[in-house]
Amino acid sequence: MPPRLPTRKQFSFWSTGDQLTRYTNDTGRPGPGGGARTLASAAPASAAQATSAAPASAEAPASRAPAHPVRPWLDRRRIMGAYAVFAGYAAIDAVLSAGEDQVWAIWAACGYSVALLMLWRWPGRRVQTAAVLVSVALAVVAPLLWLSVAYPLEDGMHVIERSATLLLHHGTPYLGGGQITSWLSYNPYLPVMTLFGLPAAAGLGGLAGNAGVWLAVVTVIPLAAAFWIAAPHRHCLQCRHDTLLATAIAVASPVIGLNLAVITTDPPVLALMLLSLALAMVPAGTTATAARTVGSGAALAVACDLKSTAWLAIPVMAVMFAARDGARTMWRFLAGLAVTAVALIALLAPAVLVKPGAAAALVQNTVLFTLGLTHFKTPAESLLPGHLLTAMGTAGHVVSVGLVLAAVLAVAISLVIRPPRDVPSATWRLAAGLALIFLLGPDVRFGYFIYPLGLIGWLALTRQSPEARERLSREGRVRTCAS
Repeated sequence: MPPRLPTRKQFSFWSTGDQLTRYTNDTGRPGPGGGARTLASAAPASAAQATSAAPASAEAPASRAPAHPVRPWLDRRRIMGAYAVFAGYAAIDAVLSAGEDQVWAIWAACGYSVALLMLWRWPGRRVQTAAVLVSVALAVVAPLLWLSVAYPLEDGMHVIERSATLLLHHGTPYLGGGQITSWLSYNPYLPVMTLFGLPAAAGLGGLAGNAGVWLAVVTVIPLAAAFWIAAPHRHCLQCRHDTLLATAIAVASPVIGLNLAVITTDPPVLALMLLSLALAMVPAGTTATAARTVGSGAALAVACDLKSTAWLAIPVMAVMFAARDGARTMWRFLAGLAVTAVALIALLAPAVLVKPGAAAALVQNTVLFTLGLTHFKTPAESLLPGHLLTAMGTAGHVVSVGLVLAAVLAVAISLVIRPPRDVPSATWRLAAGLALIFLLGPDVRFGYFIYPLGLIGWLALTRQSPEARERLSREGRVRTCAS
């Protein structure tokens, strides 16, 4: 079946970050809301106090909200506030959008509303968990399955499936310059993205061969791992619950949920970047172990071998490791990244390493096409300054590319003048740099803001309260606790 193309000139306020998808249903999205839960601080009590309090505590409900939250953004009232915003956005989107976005918005509005009602009507830990899981089922899983069955594949998914077929037959997922006949001939993704097309190329049909389903699976797993690794403990019931809650809120949020449901290629890239940042986190005053440092580099390498949107994280995190842990740790991080990236390219695009023509095709597809420097241009449109400059002609396009280079230089200078010394600072620097690049870049869509919004949302959901940080420091930065 040939790729579905728009039937008329379409200009959307919001569109996904996928360069190869263009539909009227690309509409605006809010940032990720946080939500919230609480954990009682372990205050010492005398034996007499414990004895006198025993009957009362035995009768107290297990869902009673403690006084000092470990994760402020997992507090019930903040979750309710976030879901109110989610529901309001989905309701507006259901009225103003069309096509696949409208289908998602109708499902999502129902999911957010049911979750909000449950949170408001029945306070308690179990109800909190049930509410956010209901929102995941109705705002992500149901529309993803519905759209996968009722709608044809997006253009980007056709490109991914074609790249897998090319890899199996020619050792490279890219067409050469002489084989390019339209903008759909380009493959702007890096070699690891080809993995999502292999099930279909191997002959699997239905949902098992749908690249969008695998994109969703590979998003949720590293995203959950990122929240789990960022937890202050590993084995307590509170941390397990907070990890599940934070992951479900992030997946259900319009920032990630809409991208998963309508199938774009950015969610797994974001999830792997967050996993890399989580592995780089250490208690204050300590340094990262060799295993975590190499693991952080390897996770980022996979993200960078999916899409070039992750590349800015390399200098930001390298400088953070150097400033916090020393040059040796930085080089260990870069070594893990380089070895993983080269190994993945050798596995998924071996011809690139031995054939000059294949290497040139990779650059043409993944760099020149995304910058608008090829004969056939991407039809991506938006109201962002970079695209408006590009629409003015060659001079405006040159200015847009120049502004992107200036933004990258500005980030580099900021890393030299004031290097980030912890993961939150590096995350903010990365989010700001990506937002600036997306604002100024040619042919960039609003959907790319999933990265800065997702980074900030993850930082909020993993932030610990000052009381919790002080308690952990007092306890000797405990890594595990009894459940």
